[in-house]
Amino acid sequence: MLKKNKKKKEASDGSNAAYYDLPPDAKTLQDLISYLNLNAQMGEIMRSNYRYGKAAHSDRIRDIKKIIYYSNAELERLEKYGD
Repeated sequence: MLKKNKKKKEASDGSNAAYYDLPPDAKTLQDLISYLNLNAQMGEIMRSNYRYGKAAHSDRIRDIKKIIYYSNAELERLEKYGD
């Protein structure tokens, strides 16, 4: 079981930052989505980005439309309910 490390937001100088490091136990994209405690919209965005142009059932146009759709849904959620 992955344990989320609850830290304050980290600063970056634009080169490399610890928040780009993968959790030690992450083996799949779902592990990363769970570790980050992403909601449904953000999980779908991650999945669509990861498979972008790779899956036979979903070409790049379909994937980018999903990314836009779920990004807009997340924006609306944040605007309505806050961060």
